[in-house]
Order: sequence, then C-alpha cells, then structure tokens
Amino acid sequence: MQAVDPDYTRISLETADRVGNQLLTRLEGEGIYVEFRIQGSVALDVHIRGVSDVDLLTLDRYFRTYNRYGPKSGSYSASDTTESSQQRLMKIRSKSEVALSNAFPAATVDKAGGKAIALYGGSLARPVDVVPSHWYDTTEYQTSGHEADRAVTILDKNVPTTLDNWPFLHIHKIHERDSEIGGGLKKAIRLAKNVKNDAETEGTSIALPSFDIASIMYHANIQALASGTIYELAILAEAQRHLDFLSANQSYAMTLEVPDGSRKILDKAEKFNALRTFG
Repeated sequence: MQAVDPDYTRISLETADRVGNQLLTRLEGEGIYVEFRIQGSVALDVHIRGVSDVDLLTLDRYFRTYNRYGPKSGSYSASDTTESSQQRLMKIRSKSEVALSNAFPAATVDKAGGKAIALYGGSLARPVDVVPSHWYDTTEYQTSGHEADRAVTILDKNVPTTLDNWPFLHIHKIHERDSEIGGGLKKAIRLAKNVKNDAETEGTSIALPSFDIASIMYHANIQALASGTIYELAILAEAQRHLDFLSANQSYAMTLEVPDGSRKILDKAEKFNALRTFG
C-alpha cells in the first residue's frame, strides 16, 4: 500500500525526460513544436514497482481547440492551419514513431497501440508511453484558468478518431480526496493494483486498466479509508468490502462514473466481469 521510494520515482521521471528531450529536438527538426506533461499513475503517485510505465503526453504547442461557447472564446485567434485535429495528431504520431525508433535503436518501439507509442528495453530504465495530443480549452478552463479544468485531445490511430480526456482533473480529484482522508485512498489504489498484478503473474487476467482501478476505489467509503491513519488494515478491509459489494450489485456498479465525470467506469460488460475477478 505504501508509495514506492523516491529514487524509484525519480528514475521514472528522468527516463520520461530523456524520451521527451529526444522527441523535442527531433520533432523541431520536422517543424513540429511540442511540450510535455506526465499523466497517469506516476503523476498520481500510485505507480507500483516493476509494473507501471510512465505516460508522457506530447502536446502540440501551437495547435489547440476550444469550446466556442466558453466565456473567453472570442479571445482565441484564428488557426493558421487548415488541418483537422485528427490530421494534426496523425502527423505528430507518425513523426514521433520515426523519431523514437532513431533515438532509441536498442529499445523496443511498439507502434501497434492506437493511443500511445510504447517504449521499453534497451537503455531505458522504465517503460514509457508517448501519447500524441493537443490542448482542448473547455468552458470550465476558460472560466477558471486552472489546468485541472483543461482537457487534452488524443488520437486513436487504429480507428482513426480523436478523444477528449481530462487527465489533470482526474489527478486533482483523487489527490483532493486522498488528502482529506490522510492518504487512505492512494493506499487502497496501490493495494488493488498489486492484487491485480499478483493475479496476472499467476495467470489470471484482470482486464481493468489502472485508470479504472483508481476510479473504482475513488467511490469506496471515505470514513472507512480515513480510519487507516490509525489502523492501516482498515484500508484492506474497506477495499475488499467495496469490491465485494460492487461485484454483488451490478446495477449499482454500472452507474459509477470516473472522477472527472466524463464516462461510466464500467462502460463495457467485460470490465464488470474483470471486477468480479477481484473477489
């Protein structure tokens, strides 16, 4: 349940920086200017040793979309390109695949994934997922100016289509709740992720991504998790109770939303079946 040690996290972030620096230089040579953000388990500090990769958002610095009904929509200048969001991200994706293959010839550069280019092995101390993306300025972001309210648009090249995500709102919501209850939520998330990893090591697949596991535990009883500040095994008891309750109450479980409110957690039948495997 405890966070990994700071040195482990430092090496994860340094590996992502290495990948980002190579992309920055090589994409600039192609006339593409990007910036980077870390999302996912490492950003939330719920990553687990030997399993979690680093999600590196690769954001186009000069292409963004915005809600045209937002309070500051009139302040956005016209785009200097006729490219669609999908076309722009396909360009970043294809150029990034070439750049990463050239920069890390000893590593595996897995280009099959729709949303991310996966790098691992060679000189890389940690696996890194590179996610081509651009900013989407929501109505909420135009109002607040807080990055937690700012969405990103990513590409699924295998469809192909674009998707809007709120990774920083997800991080903010979980961090906020975890802080309110003395760290019990993140401990419960790490526990569930380790249970999944142990099951899969033994040959039992649990088809729930880390994002959904964190979202499920977000809905656990906060009073019970808070008691973990005194008696840590209370977090284990609540995690098990919560998963058992959801497994036995499918209609309720299927109503739960991810913390950013963008979709239901168990938005596919196979996800509920995976949830039941925890029992």
